[in-house]
Amino acid sequence: MLQFNHFNFNVLDLDRSLAFYRQALELEAVEEKTAADGSFKLVYLGDGETGFRLELTWLRDRTEPYDLGEGEFHLAFLTDRFDELLARHRAMGCVCFENPDMGIYFIEDPDGYWIEIVPERA
Repeated sequence: MLQFNHFNFNVLDLDRSLAFYRQALELEAVEEKTAADGSFKLVYLGDGETGFRLELTWLRDRTEPYDLGEGEFHLAFLTDRFDELLARHRAMGCVCFENPDMGIYFIEDPDGYWIEIVPERA
């Protein structure tokens, strides 16, 4: 059997990213790993509902923004609180694209990764 385990985003400022994911998506750290020499740190975030985790990787010596290619990939979240979250994300200033025809929108994290917010449909 195969199961999804986690997805990774590399981040420049771990504290800023942790604060963003906590405020925007209510994700909390569920596991952390730090290199003995301090050269990297991995923080796994969970939603408290599923076993899927978002891994944030911080590299001590990295100073340049990551090349996200053409930005054609994203992570998606399903919610039954769509309107509430849209209002929160608008207030945070992180909504980067809205598609009313499809009933979805995207937010952008501090490193430029896009996250799709999808309403739960009956």
